[in-house]
Amino acid sequence: MKRILIICLVLFVGACNQTPNQETEVRQTVQSFFDAFNKHEFEDVAAITTEDWNHVNPLGGWTKGREAVLKELKEVHSTFLKGVSMTIEDMSVRFASPDVAVVTVTNRIETYTTPDGVKHENERQIKTFIVVKRGGKWMIMQDQNTIIGGK
Repeated sequence: MKRILIICLVLFVGACNQTPNQETEVRQTVQSFFDAFNKHEFEDVAAITTEDWNHVNPLGGWTKGREAVLKELKEVHSTFLKGVSMTIEDMSVRFASPDVAVVTVTNRIETYTTPDGVKHENERQIKTFIVVKRGGKWMIMQDQNTIIGGK
């Protein structure tokens, strides 16, 4: 019984070991992604993403690896997302461990038309980011973007 109590105490202390500074750093990493999106310039995104970054776009595509994701982002931002901006409405950060955070963001995106001709107006989206600490720096390892229904 004493061992179980000690294990629970260690796990509790570890879970509560996050500092406001760590949350701020995680938020800044995700904000940097949104800033790059709105500028349509992704050169600096490599510095805030892992090499094995995975991206699931709102149309259901799954792109694996930083180079492939950056290539996709540059392509869509030079075509149907050219000039389109997103505005963050809410951001929530939860720590799964001292080196892993789950960030959920709701945002509004300006009007755009996908290559299949579907016009998206006044759309809200929810994004989930897995942000990991590597080499002392918080980096996006995975993100998924979903269109919020109920129009």
